[in-house]
Amino acid sequence: MTVISAFTGLGGLDLGLERAGFENVGCIEQDAIARQSLLANRPDWELIEPHEVSAVSRTIVPVNIGLWRRELSLLAGAPVCQPFSKAAQWTANGRRGLADPRSRCLTGFFRLVDRFLPRVVLIENVPGFIRGDESALKRVTRSLQRINRTHGTRYKARFEVVDAADYGVPQHRKRAIVVAERGGGCFRLPNATHKSTPITAWDALSPLHVAPAPQVELEPGWLDLLPSIPEGRNYLWHTPKGGGLPLFGYRTRYWSFLLKLAKNRPAWTLVAQCGPYTGPFHWNNRRLTETECLRLQSFPEVWRVHGNAAQRMRQIGNATPPLLAEVLGRAIAAQFFNREFCDAPSLAIRKKAEPCSVSIVGSAPSKYKSRIKNWPDHPGPGKGPRPRRNSARDEKDLQAA
Repeated sequence: MTVISAFTGLGGLDLGLERAGFENVGCIEQDAIARQSLLANRPDWELIEPHEVSAVSRTIVPVNIGLWRRELSLLAGAPVCQPFSKAAQWTANGRRGLADPRSRCLTGFFRLVDRFLPRVVLIENVPGFIRGDESALKRVTRSLQRINRTHGTRYKARFEVVDAADYGVPQHRKRAIVVAERGGGCFRLPNATHKSTPITAWDALSPLHVAPAPQVELEPGWLDLLPSIPEGRNYLWHTPKGGGLPLFGYRTRYWSFLLKLAKNRPAWTLVAQCGPYTGPFHWNNRRLTETECLRLQSFPEVWRVHGNAAQRMRQIGNATPPLLAEVLGRAIAAQFFNREFCDAPSLAIRKKAEPCSVSIVGSAPSKYKSRIKNWPDHPGPGKGPRPRRNSARDEKDLQAA
């Protein structure tokens, strides 16, 4: 079974498919730093040139990488997600879907489908990729129909949103999964194995040997509120509807603002763009280390990430959880390539036998008492201030604190 990946990034999708038995015969990745990470971990994976999907799709033919048309088993890709991401609503451009120029890479991806006619196509993305007014679902459907008319194939997209935590990833991470088989075969998602018994943040992080955080003062601003927020909660604890002090209006900040992990639950979704107060933070009131973030994404500890701190976190936050990719790869291999699997996925994380205790919650620093008042709640969907106004208000509040 052979696979080519587009938008390879840190290689999470590729690693999981490799563990499911697929041989990687080519990667397409535009970011030079991400390519360094790929070379550091899998120097035998071929980095196809030119490195941008739209460009390579205009020139490549299967014989370039030793294949005939229809010989490739799987074409997999996790296209850029920002045009469809809910998190993008807090940016200046908002969530624009197919109107976002970055979504044009989909044309290149389906041109690759047209060139190779792989047995199976796999796309992984954020839920907004297949849901809502700005979704790409119509584009996906029309592209496959055009390929079918040209080549007599019967690709038909089967799609669903899954939570990676339901398959053993120690992180709640909802992803859109799109699978299309050349003969029109119906892909069935594997049964959720961990829906009632998820792998928790404690299961994933407690075995790690992480150096103790240096005893230094917390950063100025809001971070010294972290010890006063219980595990698994965020700034909403310090609103009139929470259990702390009324320091903020209800739902007037983004969800990950001062968000903390809970030991007894999977982690919250890791993000690629980390602001100074963007969680999830560790239950010990500190930032997560790079090793911990990789583990919460289900990467092995030996996986290396190149670049500066911001570049490394962007690669980790954008990655497909390799364990989810392995589970999906096994399902594809079983349903379309007659493979059998009797053991657990190789990237599975085991539950810890010993119980975990809940961290003690402290008091909010006294400097915040001057901020206690009846703050207004968010006025409702579509009625809040623009992101730039939010940023200006945040800065003013920080200076006051």
